[in-house]
Amino acid sequence: MEKEHQIFGIRAIIEAIQSGKEVDKVFIQKDAASELMKDLMKVMKRGNVNFSYVPVEKLNRLTPNNHQGAVATISPIPFHDLETLIEKTLESGKTPLFLILDQISDARNFGAIIRTAECTGVNGIIVQKQGSAPVNGDTVKTSAGAVFNVPICKVEHIKDAIFHLQGSGIKTVAATEKTDKTIYDITLTEPLAIIMGSEDRGVNPSVLKIVDEKAKLPMFGTIASLNVSVACGAFLYETVRQRS
Repeated sequence: MEKEHQIFGIRAIIEAIQSGKEVDKVFIQKDAASELMKDLMKVMKRGNVNFSYVPVEKLNRLTPNNHQGAVATISPIPFHDLETLIEKTLESGKTPLFLILDQISDARNFGAIIRTAECTGVNGIIVQKQGSAPVNGDTVKTSAGAVFNVPICKVEHIKDAIFHLQGSGIKTVAATEKTDKTIYDITLTEPLAIIMGSEDRGVNPSVLKIVDEKAKLPMFGTIASLNVSVACGAFLYETVRQRS
């Protein structure tokens, strides 16, 4: 994690959240229970800030300074409002292409996906506030700087974002093995949002119930799955192929 993208110490993190900084994630020491830590927990819950409990050794690795049991990562980019982004995209006259990442947690996978998204003309990437990979130094590096060019929206719930896209006339297609259709059986030339699932669980079953279409990539080897960033690239480039 790059040092300019982190804040350590409980008071400093509380002030950062209250001042409206883009706090991406807070790492909290597992057994910390001071009064000040309770204040931080309240502020994080009010601001719906993503946090996780970690051993003190992880915090010591993140910073040599006196962290008091808390280290926060600050996003190097501003996040976009989903409604505004959908409106702007529809007004542009181009056929919309959105990407929804359902709790992809690895920063390098996230960065690689952003890089491919930028190359394939994706209008925006939608992630959930809780459980998603942070936008940190690893993300910026793996994306080769593309993170500064593709709008990223953080939403409370993926399902609400899907309903909003569908209500705006945008078809939703989930990448999943739980279907007989392959990506080559689906029409991708209309306004579209592609949903990619997490590295270990895939797209959430409750999300699969509400999407318009499900599609998989044909597999011919003995390994039954692709890395999510590679699978995402295949979906995006089939979209490009159909549209051109």
